[in-house]
Amino acid sequence: MKFIKILISSLLVVSASLCLAQQPTIKQVPIKYVDPSSGKDMYVAYCASCHGTDGMGNGPAATALKAAPTDLTMLARQNDGKYPATNVYEVIVCSGTALIPAHGSAAMPVWGPLFASLSSGSRENAIAVRAGNINDYLKSLQR
Repeated sequence: MKFIKILISSLLVVSASLCLAQQPTIKQVPIKYVDPSSGKDMYVAYCASCHGTDGMGNGPAATALKAAPTDLTMLARQNDGKYPATNVYEVIVCSGTALIPAHGSAAMPVWGPLFASLSSGSRENAIAVRAGNINDYLKSLQR
């Protein structure tokens, strides 16, 4: 009987260890330069790993996050059929009242300063162009 208890305890410890070892992790990498004129290219480079190439929140890194990424294709539907461009822009750059925990945590970069770091010119212009073009692309994804 004692042998069975030891065996079961050992199996539980091994099983727990295997479960912990299989937890997905998010690899942190430096931001890459992507041409700011293409909202789609920037979305694929900066957003799709979590939100998915289709914008539905099913990117390859989504399972490693504590909170599921937003389904970006449903933003207009959740806003009485009107795409909330101003709110989305603020969320992208993390300004104003749209500062949300997901964009300020280690799981999701704060894009405003990262976009500014890619520019040798005006910081505000670099942020506005990038966030604006991603915002326009997200508008095109609405279902």
